[in-house]
Amino acid sequence: MNIGRVEEALKSVVHPVKERDVVSLGMIEDIKVDPEKKAVKFKLVFPSPDALSSSIKKNCEQAVRDAFPGQDIKVGIMELVRERKIEKKVNLEMGQEALANVGHIIAIASGKGGVGKSTVAVNLAIALSKAGYRVGLADADVYGPSVPKMTGTESEAPLVDDSSGKEMIIPIEKYGVKWMSIGYFAKPDQPLIWRGPMASNALKQMVLQVIWGELDFLLIDLPPGTGDIHISIVKDIPLSGAIVVSTPQAVALADVEKGINMFRSKDINKPILGLVENMSWFTPAELPHNKYYIFGKEGCKKMAERFGIPLLGQIPIIQSIRESGDNGVPIALQEREDSAAFASLATKLVATLTH
Repeated sequence: MNIGRVEEALKSVVHPVKERDVVSLGMIEDIKVDPEKKAVKFKLVFPSPDALSSSIKKNCEQAVRDAFPGQDIKVGIMELVRERKIEKKVNLEMGQEALANVGHIIAIASGKGGVGKSTVAVNLAIALSKAGYRVGLADADVYGPSVPKMTGTESEAPLVDDSSGKEMIIPIEKYGVKWMSIGYFAKPDQPLIWRGPMASNALKQMVLQVIWGELDFLLIDLPPGTGDIHISIVKDIPLSGAIVVSTPQAVALADVEKGINMFRSKDINKPILGLVENMSWFTPAELPHNKYYIFGKEGCKKMAERFGIPLLGQIPIIQSIRESGDNGVPIALQEREDSAAFASLATKLVATLTH
């Protein structure tokens, strides 16, 4: 049993009206095979309500059973109605086939560490997913991967599919987002001591050797700073652009300027989609209307104006944001006032890309 055989079987199921098979129509997503349990799971996605959905679903189930005669195969099909919202496809080169069905690839960068870049990346991914988009996130911070901790997936181990003749990693799915991180392949207490080329290769694996499937957005959480790893990834991955995260204090903004200049350099030349100011102000829970500008006021706003870049959002310091990340349940999952900043960030990002 393997994914390739299941997909081949599903190619025999033809939509009666569109007169094409469900695989070529892009209606099959996230095939998973468990040989030990003799189980097959996948999503059957319709772009709009379809009166034939029930019969197509039955035909898919039968096609999978027929592909494995004599075996009592358990077939689980999740039927969804979901309109694809982002149609733009990235321009691919050889070796980038895993990104064939990705709408936009966006790097989440920061000039220095400790500014909350990963917190912004994880919550932005979830906010986009809640808005109805198909989202994946590659945790490319190879020296300090934090996505497993922040999403409560530390105990997960991604499966590998080799049905295509090449080993491809199946991302972890949780909270409506596909997650991939080098942290899934190392123990929590294991230091990752790699030289630049090794780190660059591992980073590219986290993006190019993953079965992402149909995505509207793939976010790449880059390591902090600027250097060989960043140059390698932005040259080898077809980015739509980058978001730079910073706090408003002067020492952080000095490194932001370096990051902006890196992306705008002649060799890289990738657009900066906007700045995100994290830790903009502190609001204590008992005084929800008070703002204390611990790290300075509107530093990123002034930087954005200086470089002609949109300011996509200002995220306050709120205890619940930190607690939610530490507990593996990001704040963007909840419908509350302290998660609104991430919903607003997602809305502004989409508007920037579609206008």
